Amino acid sequence: MSINFGIVGPGSIADRKLAPAITSTDKAVFWSVTSRSLARARNFANRHGAKAESPAFDDFEEMLKDSRLDAVLVSTPDRTHAEYGKKAARAGKHVLMEKPMVASSEEGRRLLQVCRENGVKLGVAYHLRWHEGHRKLVREIHAGALGELHHARVQWSFKAQDDSNWRAHKEVGRWWGLAGVGTHGLDLILWAMTSSCGEVREINSTIANDYWNSPHDETAMVNLKFESGATAELTTSVLFESEPVFKIYGGQGGAVCRGTLGPDGGGSITLGEEKLEFHQVNPYEGEIKNFVESIVNDTDPEVTGEEGLRNVEILEAAAPVT
Repeated sequence: MSINFGIVGPGSIADRKLAPAITSTDKAVFWSVTSRSLARARNFANRHGAKAESPAFDDFEEMLKDSRLDAVLVSTPDRTHAEYGKKAARAGKHVLMEKPMVASSEEGRRLLQVCRENGVKLGVAYHLRWHEGHRKLVREIHAGALGELHHARVQWSFKAQDDSNWRAHKEVGRWWGLAGVGTHGLDLILWAMTSSCGEVREINSTIANDYWNSPHDETAMVNLKFESGATAELTTSVLFESEPVFKIYGGQGGAVCRGTLGPDGGGSITLGEEKLEFHQVNPYEGEIKNFVESIVNDTDPEVTGEEGLRNVEILEAAAPVT
């Protein structure tokens, strides 16, 4: 059984990572694509070898009428995610959502409801879950390699040249650095810590947006406290370059991930004093494979809609902008 995927939003990440991951994953088929520009959709479909007889659309609802389409990968700007996801679910298509899942917790709860009502899977494409080094590290952490967890830290920033990025503006985005990379860092923290530390119970933050006067976060520092008393900090910025790093500490030592927060599955990880060995694989293929398996085997995707909603709720509390 193969799963035919449609993509809505053939932007840079869909072009460089998502469509190639679909085409290279067993039992996944790149089937069709919707863009605001029909010419762009046709070009994208041709370059990536879309298999539908008529694979290119500028009307999403027309693409959804295809009975052979099984799932939709939504990679449009954040504020449009919920509406595309609900339309796909009502058409009986499974939904894999780029991150953050939606732009508000209210939208997220409604999306979850619509997917349940229509019996379709809802997953979130946090590709860093499929970095082999991260997977190996989190297994070790959950097995007690660091003892009782006390603290984690993610710092991830990049230097934007100006404020022309759509995430800097409220029409189609809600957060800037927090949505571009911060939501990934938050997912890593929750993945590693929640099973032993419980849920996040306190959130406080400092948000700076004075450089370009964007309505959204230019630099954000978010502090979390879990039920166990463990803490975590997340720092993102679009104003400066820094080494992306994930660190986590427990009563029996710490672990440091350097250069792993990116698209390629590389970098290095130390666990205590030892280097953690892992194979570099394409993490985007991992997320596609897992979503396909969840449909074929009727299981939950690894990153469920509920987890996507929890992530959005924390972002919303940290940076409650409109």
